[in-house]
Parts: sequence; structure tokens; C-alpha cells
Amino acid sequence: MAGRVASPLLRHKDFDQPSVFRPENLLREARRQKDLPEGEIPAICVLDPDGDLVRHLLASGRGVKSPHWACYHTEMVVFEQDGIGFGVVGCAVGGAFAVLIAEQIFASGGRLLLSITSSGQIIDAGATPYFIAITQALRDEGTSHHYLPPADFAHADPDLLWGAVAALAGSGLRVIEGPVWTTDAPYRETQSAIDAAHAAGLLAVEMEAASLYAFAAACGKPLLCFAHVTNQMAVSEGDFEKGEAGGAHDAITLLVAVASAWLRGNMTKR
Repeated sequence: MAGRVASPLLRHKDFDQPSVFRPENLLREARRQKDLPEGEIPAICVLDPDGDLVRHLLASGRGVKSPHWACYHTEMVVFEQDGIGFGVVGCAVGGAFAVLIAEQIFASGGRLLLSITSSGQIIDAGATPYFIAITQALRDEGTSHHYLPPADFAHADPDLLWGAVAALAGSGLRVIEGPVWTTDAPYRETQSAIDAAHAAGLLAVEMEAASLYAFAAACGKPLLCFAHVTNQMAVSEGDFEKGEAGGAHDAITLLVAVASAWLRGNMTKR
């Protein structure tokens, strides 16, 4: 449009050029400054933006803090379920923070990253809570534009998505597949924006998936995002209920089902 100033978000992007600032280097200095022992984090890691899973694991004595996680900003809680080890980082809210942690997880030896974030219902798919296996996410945030050229959506890896949905079919959880809207500004979810998301068939709104999927696609990392639909944006009282233990039990059921399929190599459609 004539006279319109292009956003600096879209300037000076060379998607084939490596970053000068690397997570490996930051972690090296953090490990030195904190005098942390060398060691590996679990192969399967989890982003828990709400922190409910982390709090449950610590309060119940099921989780302990990893001595090998060298992040300056967060702690990693490790636990085991059905013989599978997990490393969970809580409260990394928003795309920028989530991708910062994701970069550091893979630089620290993580091999699969799963994210479970609470989200607001846009299209009514039944009573909350339930889970969405996110197929694609509208890039209404900033971080994805540093990893991929401009486009409307960032997409899940189709093999990971297929394998996860197949694994969850017998889990007893209510899981649907579909697209979501990722926003940087939850308190700017205006009625017109919500109406547009509804018209586009977006099931829910959350704050991390588009950024994480763009990072995963650009860097070739196995990563899958789930939205835990818990609310209708608090327009009425009694919203944001996740279920027992803040939804931790359901989250663990989901994680074990997906991780088991991944470890068995059952994440590729045949």
C-alpha cells in the first residue's frame, strides 16, 4: 500500500545465514559460571507453559530438578513414567521464550520436544477441557518470522502428527486435530480478531505453536505442539479448569502415549 511503512520485523532477514549467537555457547558459559557438572538431559523434553505439570511433579515428590540443565532463566524437572524419562521446563510462556528454551533443549541433548499449552476455545468442539493436536498455527506473532519467510501458517511435521494421533486414539483422552491461532498479545484478542479466527476455522488461540513449528521446520528438529483447551477467554466465571491436579494427570497420559510411539519408531505413516 502506498505510503505504508514495512514492519522492521520483515527487514534484514537472511534465512540461510547462521546466527552468530548460539545456544551452545550460552550454555557453555552458564555451566562455567554456575559450576554445573557435565551430563545429559532426558532425550524427551516437555514445555509446560502454565507450570501446572512442574508444580504437580515437585509437590508430589515425583520430579527432581536436573543438575545438568544450564539455562540462565529456567529449571528443568525430570521424572519417569512407565520406564520413560522426561525433562520438563515450566512457565516458558509465549513464542519467543518457548523457542529460546527449545533451542537450548536440543543443544543440551534433547531429541524430541513436546509442548502442552493451555488455550482459549474459538470454535466450540464440546465441553472443556480437551486437547488439540495442532496441525498448523497462524503466525500472528514475531518469532516465526526470524526462522521462516512470511506465510500465514507454520505446520506440524506430518509424520509426527500422524503418529501422535494414532498413539492417542486408545489413551482415553479426548484429542482432536486442527489449526490454531498463535498470538503474542493475549490481551489484544479483540472481537474482530476472534471473529476472523472463527471464520478461518481456527479451533483455539494460544501463544507458542507457530513459533515452535517455524523453529522446528527451519532447524529440522522433532517437535509437536498440543493445545489444552481449558477456557473461553474468561468471559464468564468458573473458566480455566483443567481437571484433576491442574490437568497434570491427563498431560502425563498424553506424554507417555506419544513418547512410547516415538521410541518404538511408530511415528511414520506407512
